[in-house]
Amino acid sequence: MPGVGRDCDVLIVGGGLNGPVLALALAQAGLSSIVLDAQSAAARADPAFDGRAYALALSSQRLLAALGLWRGLAPRAQPIEAIRISDGRPGEGASPLFLHFDGQEVDEGPMGQMLEDRFLRGALLAAIDAEPAVDHRAGVVVVGQAVGPGAVSVTLADGATLAGSLLVGCDGRASGVAARAGIGRRGWDYGQISLVCAVAHERPHRGVAHQFFMPSGPLAILPLPGERSSIVWTERADRARAIAGLDPGGYLAELRPRFGDFLGAIGLEGARWSYPIGLSLAERWTLPRIALAGDAAHGIHPLAGQGLNLGLRDVAALAEVLAAARRRGEDIGAADVLARYARWRRVDTGLLAAATDGINRLFSNDNPLLRLGRDLGLGLVNRLPAARRALIAEAAGLSGTLPRLLRGEAL
Repeated sequence: MPGVGRDCDVLIVGGGLNGPVLALALAQAGLSSIVLDAQSAAARADPAFDGRAYALALSSQRLLAALGLWRGLAPRAQPIEAIRISDGRPGEGASPLFLHFDGQEVDEGPMGQMLEDRFLRGALLAAIDAEPAVDHRAGVVVVGQAVGPGAVSVTLADGATLAGSLLVGCDGRASGVAARAGIGRRGWDYGQISLVCAVAHERPHRGVAHQFFMPSGPLAILPLPGERSSIVWTERADRARAIAGLDPGGYLAELRPRFGDFLGAIGLEGARWSYPIGLSLAERWTLPRIALAGDAAHGIHPLAGQGLNLGLRDVAALAEVLAAARRRGEDIGAADVLARYARWRRVDTGLLAAATDGINRLFSNDNPLLRLGRDLGLGLVNRLPAARRALIAEAAGLSGTLPRLLRGEAL
């Protein structure tokens, strides 16, 4: 139960995906939470297909299973049976040298699953609304926060205040929790924008995900249920803005030379989205009674499709640290407790941020010597089973010291 003068154990700012997952994980550990969501519940639960989907690593699938959600989501998901990575130019097709990951090399089956945003978001909302230990407050805005002796409080736009032992920011790259705590960010803009949409196509994708590295940025073609695929298409910022402003016919005319004809004719489905790309890392993950998770702590290049998976790793690690602290009778908001979480996650995040930054710089150019070197490198790694299996484990989220939830175990 919350302490005297506290409304809950943990205040969570951010009701997107990481916030609700954290709330459910904490409930499993006997900790109560209030999820403060700036968006209305109706906006979050729109059942229409809007073109957005996520590539969930196997470890993220395990987490959802451990929280009791995957059984209901599985029929709506598309297994990623293989991943094919190659270099190329628009209109010329892929290089004959490529890297191929086969899901059969993972003992548990597919490396990951594609799941539409509407299904994952809807399942999370239903779960937190049904969980007695979670108080979901939608359509509320946090305007202030203060750390005091033994507690942290937030002030809402309507003047109401709430208090807990810990405040967690799951509120994105422009995190208000981080800004109000004086936590700065470092990083840089890539001068690129990701164009996100979904397409229907004539031929079956057979569960294969494709990553084409083009001179202006990577193009990911990710399988969805049926003869549909999710597109994450990165272009230089000025060109991307021009493409985003085209009508559907013009947009498709730009996409087709990059997409190719290996899946036959294509047509747009759902809405189109665009997101500026940059590297953004919080200078600190924690302060006394404050922790950051997900994009509030880090934003990396989307080329590896690991943004949500990285956030779920944070959530699983934080929940495990807090659960262990509670069992030992420790104060879950204490600086030394939260430092364990920061140490656990900082190295993994830093390595992935550096890797995605380096890969983007290596592949997002048309230098002929670099093109030759990277094509030969892809072909070489494809012929080295040990190296390929290590990369498959990384893509499946199975490398490093995994929290219990990512191993599919309850807290």
